[in-house]
Amino acid sequence: MDPQPPTAKTPPARLPPDPRRVRPARVLFAEQGYVATTIAAISAAAEIPAQTIYSAFGNKPAILREIARIWIAEADTRRLAQESLTLTDPADRLRAAAHWQTRQFETGIDVIQIYQEAARADARMADEMHRIWAAREGELKVFLKSFSFAMPARALDIFLACTATEVYHLLVIDRHWPIKDYETWLGDTLVSQLLP
Repeated sequence: MDPQPPTAKTPPARLPPDPRRVRPARVLFAEQGYVATTIAAISAAAEIPAQTIYSAFGNKPAILREIARIWIAEADTRRLAQESLTLTDPADRLRAAAHWQTRQFETGIDVIQIYQEAARADARMADEMHRIWAAREGELKVFLKSFSFAMPARALDIFLACTATEVYHLLVIDRHWPIKDYETWLGDTLVSQLLP
């Protein structure tokens, strides 16, 4: 028996995630702002019917979540962070952390800034961003506890301050530091601040 075609009463099945569907949204969110960008604008930029976008994602927060998922996968920071835990020299391990943190910023500073704008405009997105930052802090605590010696009492605060989005933006975007210079500075700063 053939399946029934979709009707007005039966919505089409959700489409599988496809990075090509969200790239135009990422560009529009970054250029025009999360709040100002409409599903209709995303539809036009992606050359996909708005109904298809609604079917695939449902709403702008879901599109942003998919953008973030793709960004994290492409940045490969989870693997890099795991690899850093295998390094026995504490300075090498902190410089490896500087590398994965830099990689995350280099590939997704726009996504972080889009999330920040979305959080200012939507309480649900603010809650979601708070959960994301809390999860990041939890992962960093595990990383800092992995050293064979006690870190300074404020090690987490120091790491968070050094890796603040605003610091990266100031040095790389505003002051035009090359990425490699930022990564070297970050690694050197973490080593000088966190190692005995």
